Amino acid sequence: MTSFDDGSILTLEPLIDAIRRGVEARGWSLSGLQKTTSHQFEGRWEGESTRSAYLFFHPDDGPDFVSVDVYLDETGRGLTGNLALVVDLVQLGTMGDAERALGAFADASARELDQRHKRPITLRLRLLDAAHETVEAETEVRFKVRIPKRAIAAGGGGVAAFADETVRGFERLLGAPEISRFSPPEAPNGTPIP
Repeated sequence: MTSFDDGSILTLEPLIDAIRRGVEARGWSLSGLQKTTSHQFEGRWEGESTRSAYLFFHPDDGPDFVSVDVYLDETGRGLTGNLALVVDLVQLGTMGDAERALGAFADASARELDQRHKRPITLRLRLLDAAHETVEAETEVRFKVRIPKRAIAAGGGGVAAFADETVRGFERLLGAPEISRFSPPEAPNGTPIP
């Protein structure tokens, strides 16, 4: 595992920096960063404000149809967030039974990602127009890992090490037969999948 300098994290910016260090150490480059601040809440969160950040990374030498998307949140209750491996897949007609595919993705995630962390999976289907055949639906899978509070409490080094470890797991997922079976045969730039 890569070694990272430590430093306490109390606000969003040091959390962003620590995530970047960990993900970029694995050869993924930042391709987008968006920050937002929200002040107007009603009900339970009235009077609260939140600051959020969305980070997007793509592999330096990998396929274009994968990314690591990161969501970070700073509230009055502290810092939270997650990392997600996002993979564009074959069309629904090529994929076949979505329930079986989701089961295969769950098997791969359980095997390749650290079981000490929550690991939700989302399978998305998107039909570009209601007149299109459902077999033409685009598909995408997201493997999420929530950032544990103990990693944030460990400071910048703890978060960077967590991000590095998580991206290593994502890279193993990309090489898993369950993912390869449903991935496009090659990246748009002609690069074969790992």
